[in-house]
Amino acid sequence: MKPKVSIIMGSTSDLPVMEKAAALLNEFEIPFEINALSAHRTPREVEVFATNARKNGIEVIIAAAGMAAHLPGVIASMTTLPVIGVPINASLDGMDALLAIVQMPPGIPVATVGINASLNAAILAVQMMAVSDEKLQTKLALYKENLKTKIVEANEQLSKVQYTFKTN
Repeated sequence: MKPKVSIIMGSTSDLPVMEKAAALLNEFEIPFEINALSAHRTPREVEVFATNARKNGIEVIIAAAGMAAHLPGVIASMTTLPVIGVPINASLDGMDALLAIVQMPPGIPVATVGINASLNAAILAVQMMAVSDEKLQTKLALYKENLKTKIVEANEQLSKVQYTFKTN
């Protein structure tokens, strides 16, 4: 089984954040790989990965990094595949990573999700792949419908909460 999504992180310290992305891809039965690469410490390995990703069957790259957070942008500069950046809260409440990932020069886009929002990164990857995969589109629609059901159920529970001045 060849991976279709690649989860790349700057170091293994990012794994606790990125586990949500891995779990969602697993739930959708999408083959994926997880690797650590550093734009600053292993630039040659990043180049080899990025320039060969499409040839290796990768369809979407999810790249996570904290602090200077150059990894997603460096990967995006070397591939035509979609790259989703996940800013990691490593310092400055993750704002440094968010700004580094979202502020890319023209022609080198990185789709950027919220700080530590690896789940949204995985959902976005699934949505990208579902454009040309009807089975995946069906699973995605069911997933979104389940999100709606959870909110309806939450409101039913909240309706039972009693306060003197609560009006609903």
